[in-house]
Amino acid sequence: MPKRSLDPVISRVMTEESQGPETRRRLFETLEAALGRPVVSFFTSFVYPVRMENADADMLEGVLRQTDLSKGFALMVSSPGGDGLAAERIINICRCYSGTGEYWTIVPSKAKSAATMVCFGASRVLMGPASELGPIDPQLTTADKGVVKWFSVYHIVQSYRDLFKRAVADPGRLEPYLQQLANYDEREIREFEAALELSEDIAIRTLGSGMMKGVLDIRKKIMKFLTPEETKTHGRPICRDDAIACGLKVEKMDALSPPWGAVYELYVRTNNFVSKRACKCIESRQHSFFAPAVPRGERT
Repeated sequence: MPKRSLDPVISRVMTEESQGPETRRRLFETLEAALGRPVVSFFTSFVYPVRMENADADMLEGVLRQTDLSKGFALMVSSPGGDGLAAERIINICRCYSGTGEYWTIVPSKAKSAATMVCFGASRVLMGPASELGPIDPQLTTADKGVVKWFSVYHIVQSYRDLFKRAVADPGRLEPYLQQLANYDEREIREFEAALELSEDIAIRTLGSGMMKGVLDIRKKIMKFLTPEETKTHGRPICRDDAIACGLKVEKMDALSPPWGAVYELYVRTNNFVSKRACKCIESRQHSFFAPAVPRGERT
């Protein structure tokens, strides 16, 4: 068989192996036809130790600048989260570049923490039966002998306040309380309180200027997202029925419908890409930006 007849097959196989943008282009086309607006995907890895940050907003802006957004657009989000200020900037960029002043989000699987904030900025959130949002309370990450640990900033602040309150109210010995309070730095506690206030402020302002405009006492309605009092842990999923009960404008997508079939395949392909060959990927039908994966041993 002539070699030239093998080249297209070899090219396709190599493209499939590398999960290049070409493997996902038809899925963008299918989704755009179904939704009546452009689709842009925003993925950060759940495998590599990366987080949503300001550089991601720059990459997203680069894609949006080269896309016709006169009819608005839908942003597919898959991320464990990151910097709340980066999420706020992403929201602002999405709204400013959209020709309609608004955007939709699609949650194919998990959009947690700061990624949930990005969904708060949308006018509509498309979710399947297994889609997850999550609490947005800040987390403190520490490393002890190579073991990474996460602590809820909310719980740290609450434990400090509770301990201080008990010390003031107890007429007995103060030494046990003072010994425990010595483990806290009051300056850090104030920083933690500010981080909690910032997260809450971004959420309420974003929702109040978007999908929950005109709604009274937004804070009370979205309390499930703001503290771990109900969810108990930061990683616990908040599914679409819970999100609707909080007042979010969620469109339930049928898992067996053709549009969601395209969402699912695009998610599987892109998630595979950011799990093996890249750590972040932002792309549209025509343009693709990604950050190469860095071997774990080379990270500090």
